[in-house]
Amino acid sequence: MNKENILSVVLTIILLLILTSCSGVTYEQIYPTLGDGKYDSEFPYKGSSAELEKICQSVHRITTTAFYKTYTFSIDDSLTSQSINEKDLETIALVTGYADQSSSGSATTILSSEGKVVLLTCAHVVDSPDTLFSYFYDDTGIKSKFIQSLLIKDNQTVYAAGFPEGSRLEILATDNKNDLALIGRDYHNAISNYKLPYLNYPNGKAKEIEWGTFVYIFGYPVGYKMVTKAIVSSPNRDSKNSFIIDAVINQGASGSAVLAIKDGVPNFEFVGMVQWVPEEEEDILVPSNSGAEKQFNPLVSYGGDLFVKRHSSIQYGIANVISIEAISEFITENASSLNLKKYDLDSFLKR
Repeated sequence: MNKENILSVVLTIILLLILTSCSGVTYEQIYPTLGDGKYDSEFPYKGSSAELEKICQSVHRITTTAFYKTYTFSIDDSLTSQSINEKDLETIALVTGYADQSSSGSATTILSSEGKVVLLTCAHVVDSPDTLFSYFYDDTGIKSKFIQSLLIKDNQTVYAAGFPEGSRLEILATDNKNDLALIGRDYHNAISNYKLPYLNYPNGKAKEIEWGTFVYIFGYPVGYKMVTKAIVSSPNRDSKNSFIIDAVINQGASGSAVLAIKDGVPNFEFVGMVQWVPEEEEDILVPSNSGAEKQFNPLVSYGGDLFVKRHSSIQYGIANVISIEAISEFITENASSLNLKKYDLDSFLKR
């Protein structure tokens, strides 16, 4: 090799070293905290669409429908919650019938192995109350102790759209106090090697989340699969390490997965699940529900019957998150009973 070629190679190497050094210095100046071992509080420094799409594949919309036998009574029956078991409801009821109530939310697949599928969601999304009461009110508007109507749950169904065998799932475990539930299905006998995408990212530590930590939320608000972002407030707000986020989300977001990033993309960690969004309830007057498609003219006075309806308004921009610590504790408490059914969730607990 002649002197000119040697000099050219040396200059090229020096140039590459200079560029690499400048790049490293620039990187450290712009993102000085990415290597600190803490959850990031800034927007990701590079694209993460591939990871976000992968996580979205593990999220599903859950619909629960509960079917109730209904009874309506007269005030003269003086029926109370203490005396209800002593009465023949079919005999004393003025009217009997059937009703159903539906709710929807989000759930995340955390296990899919050997035909068995397990999803994590909130208990209030899938666990409808067994009994519902409404009471008579006196002339002053004070609720009496006498029952006006009674709903007794006959059965309920839980569906996840797109799943095999009619999309129906079973409730595997619930914790109403901490609002946690596991639902799933064993498809082994019907479909061999059935496997769904599941959340295969490490479980983080919500107790290490700080004010301003940046998180992503994955769920089905108002029936649409969505990913959105939020900032954490009030970390470790209770003994269960729950926290608040400022996400603008709608009904159906309960059960949405919350993931944080530690030291930059693609280091996602599962840190919690959306539990609730504050709602403000009020009673409003509405026209008769007969002829629901009827259009009312705002320039003409309405002269029909009026009914009272309970209306809920979502308080946007704040949501409570159940921590991964509480979730792991719940799964650990139910691991033995689930193992008997061949639902092995040890792999989730070790992530």
